Amino acid sequence: MRTHAAIAAVLTAGTLAALTAVPAQGAEYSSALKVRGIQYDAPGPDSNKCSSGNTREEYLTVKNYSSTTTVNLKGYVVKDAAGNRFTFPANHYLQPGDYVKLRGGNGTDSDAKNVVYRDNCNFMWNNDKDTIYLYKPSGARADVHSYTKSKNDRDGNGYITYH
Repeated sequence: MRTHAAIAAVLTAGTLAALTAVPAQGAEYSSALKVRGIQYDAPGPDSNKCSSGNTREEYLTVKNYSSTTTVNLKGYVVKDAAGNRFTFPANHYLQPGDYVKLRGGNGTDSDAKNVVYRDNCNFMWNNDKDTIYLYKPSGARADVHSYTKSKNDRDGNGYITYH
């Protein structure tokens, strides 16, 4: 009996170790909303001047991957590794299969044009590497992706696709 109990304890410990060893990048979160892609490096020389800069060309695409559920973005949070964050402040409904581009800079949010502006002319995403976090209004993580320019952007255009 003791041998069986010892073997069971070792197997249980090994199984738990294997389950906890899964990196966050490999985890799938239970969320209809996921990061579809990121234009982390806006085309042209970086300039965060609100009047003439290119922060509007830096964007994150969030897609509703549900086939049946409409999701309201209000209260969802996007963050980077440094703690820069944006909280969707207003109702913005994504129908099943629909997406929104969260752009830097200033502009007019539009459901029809699938765009929300951060109303901030500072760049959010680093051009060499960063981590993208998407949180539900409840605080639960909806999605996460890390990138490095050299590893993930093989064509060098500043855009990376996920999911």
